[in-house]
Amino acid sequence: MQQRVLTPAATPQYSTVLRYPEIAMKRFRSLLAMLMLLSPALAGAAQDADGGLVRIEHTEVAVSPFGHVVLLKAQNRAIPIFVDAIVAQSIHGALSGEKTPRPLSHDLMHTILEGFEGKVSRVVVTLKGSTYFADLTVLMRGATKVFDSRSSDAIALAIYFKAPVLVSKELLEKAGQPLDAPATTKPGERRL
Repeated sequence: MQQRVLTPAATPQYSTVLRYPEIAMKRFRSLLAMLMLLSPALAGAAQDADGGLVRIEHTEVAVSPFGHVVLLKAQNRAIPIFVDAIVAQSIHGALSGEKTPRPLSHDLMHTILEGFEGKVSRVVVTLKGSTYFADLTVLMRGATKVFDSRSSDAIALAIYFKAPVLVSKELLEKAGQPLDAPATTKPGERRL
């Protein structure tokens, strides 16, 4: 696809030549700043930290016969959340520290939040019907806001910021699959 270049003659409001991605980035930053400053009506209500929530102990990305899956593990159970390949790559990169040649959306959001001295303080994953949702809690300049988010996006950002991912005990019991007990090996045997 050919990229059009906006020139000062074609767009007098720009004093230099800007490409569409630069304009989009500028608009995205403005939108993020506006969202952070708007009323709490845009944000969901945060749940009490001790309100029956369980902290996810381990997050893993795997490939199943049905596609890429993020496994949220706690209390010997795993909640499977199916995601697309790009989200799986981003979450894997956040877990492993691997960098992609160009930043993915979660890398970008992480960089933007850090640039504005913000951070994700926690994520609460919920299930409505058959769809996972998340409340993404962001701290910025002394203010706390909770945003409705796709669970996969919130999980990726929580990993980048080393913030806790929480689920209700009910969700862990309802959607969590029991993990097999670790197999014991005999002397001289190795498991791969």
